[in-house]
Amino acid sequence: MTQYDTMVCKEQFEVIDDGLLVRAPAKLNLSLLIAGKRPDGFHEIDTIMAKVNFYDEIFIEKGRKTGIELICKGPEWTPQGQDNLVHKAAQLLLESSGRAYSAEAAAKAGKADIKITLQKNIPAGSGLGSASSDAAAALIGLNKYLDLKLPNHQLSELAARLGSDVAFFLDGPLAKCRGKGEKIEKISKKFDFLALLVLPNVSVSTKRVYENYQHNPDLYNDLNVRINSYLQKNRIDLVLKLCANMLQNSCFILYNELAELKGRIESLGVTPCSLSGSGSALFCIMGVAFENKAKQNKLKIEEKIGCRTIIVRNNEW
Repeated sequence: MTQYDTMVCKEQFEVIDDGLLVRAPAKLNLSLLIAGKRPDGFHEIDTIMAKVNFYDEIFIEKGRKTGIELICKGPEWTPQGQDNLVHKAAQLLLESSGRAYSAEAAAKAGKADIKITLQKNIPAGSGLGSASSDAAAALIGLNKYLDLKLPNHQLSELAARLGSDVAFFLDGPLAKCRGKGEKIEKISKKFDFLALLVLPNVSVSTKRVYENYQHNPDLYNDLNVRINSYLQKNRIDLVLKLCANMLQNSCFILYNELAELKGRIESLGVTPCSLSGSGSALFCIMGVAFENKAKQNKLKIEEKIGCRTIIVRNNEW
C-alpha cells in the first residue's frame, strides 16, 4: 500500500508454513438491474460484477481444538463463531464431502481439526460482497488445503445454499449474474480499470433496501436492452456510463446521508459516482492511465469531506 492508500494486487493463495492463506476480494456492481419479484419472494436481479483488489483474508491451518475453530480479527466487524458465513461454509463443505466437523463427530472419527483465522478488512453492509467472498474463499481454500478434489459444479451448488453472491466469487473476475445472483455468465473480455472507492461509516441493511424497493418495469426494460447491446459489442465502458443501479433510490430514501455524500462528491468534480450493490460504498471508475487523477481526487475527498477513500484496481482472478 502506497502513501496514497492504493491497494496492491496480490495472489489468491499463499502457503505460509503448514497453512494456506486465501484472499477474498471485494466486488463492485458495474450495473445492477431488478427484473421484478420472484414467486419465492426474492427479487430477480441482472447485474454485472467485477472483483477488485481489496481483500479480506482467511488463513487455514491444523487446529488444536475439536472441530472447526474460527477466529475473527481485523479493523472491521464480523459475526463470531457459528454465525459467521465462513464457519457455515466450512461446515457445509466438510459435511458434503463426508468429513463432518461437529465437535462430537470429529472426536468420534478422530479426524484432523481445522483452525480458520479471518482477517476482516472489508466493511460489512457496504455493498462490496465481503461476507459472500469470505464464504467462497472458505470453500475454495478448504477444498485445496484438505485436497478434497470437489469439482467446481459441486462447489457452486454449495455456494448457492450459502448466499446469492457466493457463487460469483468462485470464479471471475468479471461476470453477469442473474436470478438471485447464483446464475453466472462469465465475461471473458478483460476490462482493466481504476476505481476510487469511498467507504462511508454507514452499514446498510440489504434486506431493508430490497423491502423498500419500488419496481419500475419500464426502466428495467430500457436499461436491459441497452446493456445487453453494449455487452454484445464488448463495450463495458458504455455500461459504466449508464450508472445503472436500480436499488439506489431505495437505499437513498432509507439512508439519506448517502445521497448527500454522493452529491458532495460530485460537487467536487468527481464523477460519475455510483453506488455498489445496495450500498453503502460509492465508487468512481476511470481508466488505468488516470492514476494521478485518482490520487488527486482521493486527497480532495478526504480533505473536503473527511471520508475514507482508497484506490482499487480490477482484480486479476
